[in-house]
Amino acid sequence: MRIGLIRHGLTDWNAAGRIQGQSDIPLNDEGRAQAARLAERLTEESYAWDFAISSGLLRAQETAGIIAARLRLPVLEADVRLTERGFGPLEGMRISELIEQYGEDWSTQDNGQEQLQELGARALAFMADLEVKYPDQNILVVTHGGLLAQLYATLYADRQVERIGNLSLTVLEKNGGLWESLVYNCTKHLSVEQSGNLHHS
Repeated sequence: MRIGLIRHGLTDWNAAGRIQGQSDIPLNDEGRAQAARLAERLTEESYAWDFAISSGLLRAQETAGIIAARLRLPVLEADVRLTERGFGPLEGMRISELIEQYGEDWSTQDNGQEQLQELGARALAFMADLEVKYPDQNILVVTHGGLLAQLYATLYADRQVERIGNLSLTVLEKNGGLWESLVYNCTKHLSVEQSGNLHHS
């Protein structure tokens, strides 16, 4: 069983450094172009995928739709457990403002946001459910940076979790009882060429 974990493409709030959380912000044009570049990369790699699933937030659904259309994959009904961490009253604020107001550790404080332990628990519950329902299939999962960072921190306690970039790709394969990372937080498809295509043909 193989799972490809993807962070959605760029939004205007991402570009402005605003916390989105569960605010339903669409992709911008650059985010759509990023999704197309990852889709092109996936057509050229040896991994085969059976279907895609995303959170119910527009930016993730739109990213999944662009990729699935290029790969001719069905998209399953959105799963609420893939929704981004809720930041409550902090949503819409710039990260620079949060640091100024609450300090560098604003993300781990209790200012009305969903706690990291809860976030990790629902991410793991989603993964466990996939294992039960689709043990022999390869699944693309489009979700959010905060959720992915917490999932990786939970799965790989000894690994420093770096920033999860827009349209980053991580490929996990079940090996015995462990999820082995074949690709981790990779955005090479975004630096190949910035015109929206991987090739000039």
